[in-house]
Amino acid sequence: MSRQSIIFSQAIPLAFALALFLLLTEIVFAQVHFLNSFSALKIIESIRPLDVLIGMTIYFKTSVDFAIFIGNFMAVHRGWRSRVAIETGTSLGNALGTILILTVWDFFREVSWILAAVILLASLVLLRLAQDSFDDALNSEDSLGSFIKNLGSRLSNLLSKFNRLTDPFLSRVVPHISVSRAQARNFWPLLGVSFTVPFILGLDGFAGYVPLFNVINVLGFAVGTFSAHLILNAFLFLSPDKTITFVKNPIISYLGALAFIGLALFGFYEAFQTFF
Repeated sequence: MSRQSIIFSQAIPLAFALALFLLLTEIVFAQVHFLNSFSALKIIESIRPLDVLIGMTIYFKTSVDFAIFIGNFMAVHRGWRSRVAIETGTSLGNALGTILILTVWDFFREVSWILAAVILLASLVLLRLAQDSFDDALNSEDSLGSFIKNLGSRLSNLLSKFNRLTDPFLSRVVPHISVSRAQARNFWPLLGVSFTVPFILGLDGFAGYVPLFNVINVLGFAVGTFSAHLILNAFLFLSPDKTITFVKNPIISYLGALAFIGLALFGFYEAFQTFF
């Protein structure tokens, strides 16, 4: 690989991703300062290493879904311009989902049903993503084994029936999204689609751990999730071919579908506890 090729394929996108991370960190700092001017319960305006570490750990724990989404997009959208679009969209989506929940939590700390409603919405979207992942796995030419394939087919059919019930509502709230390798897009459409899924995952992940905010500092937690997203993005793009080969494996799509279902069920549990 030539020096110029390395600069365009790695150095520029990585530098851009780092600059975007720093910008988003400054934004969340400004947001916390703004929220503190209205709230009687102040958020600590400092970053503690332990809070950052907890945020990173939780993000990495649930990052398989994000890795599959990005890997499938990378299979179609090559080149540094596409990489910048994907990095920008996913970073903004993850950050704005986090910032939205942080704002809702600060203004409505005692109105837990609002947070529960956000978690419920995100869980419904995750089930739609799970169906897409099962379809990817089952349509693959690679063998999954009869038992695994039959189980996946049954789960996909159940999800399809459930998603048909929720689609009239979800289609009005969020655009249709899929982790499958869709047709190639130009920069701005790619940016928009790259934003959508991480935004939903950011909502679901951050909202699901709202109880932690009574123990740790929310600002450090948010910066931890931003940091983990930056690290994961960098490693995914260091070797695109290996990443694409990995996520195209039907077993990975299958496991990703199970991860989506697990996150959705956890979200339903959190919402159920609040409403009932």
